[in-house]
Amino acid sequence: MASNSYEKPDFWSRKAFSEGYPARSVYKLKEMDMKFGLVKKGYTVLDLGSAPGSWTVFLLRSLEGSGKVVSCDLNPLAKDVKGENLVFLQGDLNSSDIRERIRSLGPYDLVVCDAAPLTTGNRTVDTARSEGLVEMALWYGETVLKTGGNFAVKIFQNGDQQKFLKSMKDVFTSARGFKPSACRSESFETYLLGINKKLGVK
Repeated sequence: MASNSYEKPDFWSRKAFSEGYPARSVYKLKEMDMKFGLVKKGYTVLDLGSAPGSWTVFLLRSLEGSGKVVSCDLNPLAKDVKGENLVFLQGDLNSSDIRERIRSLGPYDLVVCDAAPLTTGNRTVDTARSEGLVEMALWYGETVLKTGGNFAVKIFQNGDQQKFLKSMKDVFTSARGFKPSACRSESFETYLLGINKKLGVK
């Protein structure tokens, strides 16, 4: 990949490293949690596409030893991401084996996904790949979340964002888009949030 400004540590990256997080992405989840109250002590949380583990670390710190974090990615977590209430699964989130293992460890109070596709630089291709990840995350949200559970997923901004929000409104009491201030100004990523999963949705 060509060199770009992403390689230079900015304010958020430096802050993340100084606070013991593997990446700057933690502040996106932190802001969403502060605004929408996603995480509570005692929760069982599913973190999809979690490597290197900033969101997992934030979730573990928020739970303060209570509840459980099930974290899953094709790649391993950073070596210092650990916790007695952490279960890490390494594998493909679309595989039947991983899906069954994740289901067996649930149900969950919160499902989050900060997974990003391998980008090509072609916005159309990258957006389509991002949509595939959103569809995967939504499957987990509909399948393994408890009634009343919350959901957050990253998406590359495009015309289909409204399509996903429309389908999420069938599942959650509230569904909305939100772009945290820690997102890079040049980035076209944003997040979709589902709050309070409705009774009877499977």
